[in-house]
Amino acid sequence: MSYFCPMQTKLILLSLTISVCCSAQTGSLAPPSGIENLATGLHNSFRGLSVVTDKIVWVSGTNGAVGRSLDGGVTWQWKTVPGYEKRDFRDIEAFDANTAVIMAVDEPGDILKTKDGGKTWVNVYENRTPGMFLDAMEFWNFDSGIVIGDPIKGKFFVARSFDGGDSWHEIPARELPAADSGEACFAASGTNVRKLDKGSACFVSGGLRSRLFIRDLQIDLPLIQGTNSTGANSIAVQDNKKLHGGLHLVIVGGDFSKDTSREKNCAITNDGGHTWLSPAEAPHGYRSCVEFIGKDRLLACGTSGVDISTDGGMHWSLISSQSFHVCRQAKKGKAVFLAGNGRIARLAP
Repeated sequence: MSYFCPMQTKLILLSLTISVCCSAQTGSLAPPSGIENLATGLHNSFRGLSVVTDKIVWVSGTNGAVGRSLDGGVTWQWKTVPGYEKRDFRDIEAFDANTAVIMAVDEPGDILKTKDGGKTWVNVYENRTPGMFLDAMEFWNFDSGIVIGDPIKGKFFVARSFDGGDSWHEIPARELPAADSGEACFAASGTNVRKLDKGSACFVSGGLRSRLFIRDLQIDLPLIQGTNSTGANSIAVQDNKKLHGGLHLVIVGGDFSKDTSREKNCAITNDGGHTWLSPAEAPHGYRSCVEFIGKDRLLACGTSGVDISTDGGMHWSLISSQSFHVCRQAKKGKAVFLAGNGRIARLAP
């Protein structure tokens, strides 16, 4: 995959990275009380989640579903995007109460945008290339974004937007990073591509080989790999608001076919991927998403439960056995939400 500087007008390929970010502190704080379910019994699987503020939350998922809450998840407004009733929107990026971009993964790869709170949607990008499978989106700000996809003809797919998702520009194949045999990305939570700092992005891969791509670096990860169900699923970057950040990274994954296995499911780096630490106490199974919710506090979720760490990822405590695909903190706020199969929840304070 490739990354680009968000403020550039000329597309420049940056390489993908997989890294684990956390501090090496060993002290811990009492974990929060647990998970508060907000909406259950829904007939959709949700992997797209974007939390704008403590009150404004968007989700996206199967059967063309998009949900929006303006009161912190107490009530929800639901839409099925016309013409996309059989599509799976596995990632969403919301900018405010009215503006959001959604990504339909499988062939054709589609990106849609709304500016009226989901009442109407415009298809801003479509790719019918055989084998196209979009995995995740990330935006640095209201204008600059990136989308990544599984390899096509041996190269990871990357496209960039510089106008808030109104249009997308594919990176030429000659500039794209090459994928190894059996290496791809998991469209599990929309978090396997992340802004690394103010000037670049990074992403992680999995499958037969699992790597972190940062600028011109392609770093092998110390995670379980070697089968189609193994490898990195998500990366969290602690210092991504700095001009030259991207040193403190945490990566999670594992084997989703053995979702209670704790073997090599998390890795941490404090030097941008040059060296790696393994947790003293790993997350309690396969995890599809990891999110910094404070300087040294992280939340990780997967099909076998939810874990929290208060020391940068070195020790993880299981706070719920409920299944969730994705967890995100408010961009402007402190609230943390989760989404999964038929449910949406919030991290209790």
